[in-house]
Amino acid sequence: QPIEYKGHHRFEHWYVDNQVYFITARCTDRYPALVSDAAQKVFWDRWLHYAKVHQFTPWIISLVANHYHVLGYCKEGEGFGQMMRKVHGSIAKLVNDLLVERRVPFWSDPGHQDYFDGCIRSEKQCRRVYRYIQTQCVRHRMCADWREYSGTRIFVELERGLKRAHELGAFMEGVPYKRYMRKR
Repeated sequence: QPIEYKGHHRFEHWYVDNQVYFITARCTDRYPALVSDAAQKVFWDRWLHYAKVHQFTPWIISLVANHYHVLGYCKEGEGFGQMMRKVHGSIAKLVNDLLVERRVPFWSDPGHQDYFDGCIRSEKQCRRVYRYIQTQCVRHRMCADWREYSGTRIFVELERGLKRAHELGAFMEGVPYKRYMRKR
């Protein structure tokens, strides 16, 4: 019998080779565990380390006090889940070591998933996601211009990333994404 999802997101993880991914995660109860300079240093060190190990090329990452967003290219989908487990496990352990009171679980969102990932379907969606990540700090009123915020880092300029994604066929074209479909 079919499973009904009444307005809630389905949290399946995608493990697909040669794809551009959007990833997001939040600290449990929106706790600002990543607000300190030391916690942010841990975040950047561990994220970039495991991205390199697992052949994930971040294009843009934005970090705020209790969550982050990433857009990047994943060469081998098989290692994606391992990368995320290592990223989240190491950040949780090392940041918890800095906190007065440990946060367990450290990462969680509605549905008790520790992160959301999705393969980008098109150039249009990619542009929207890139801009969304780039301007996160402005939406959260942390600054007037994203360039003023050190928590948003660009590793691959959008146009360069788009060109390379098209060359590699790294968009999951042909798989509809309801949010971007027009209602008829």
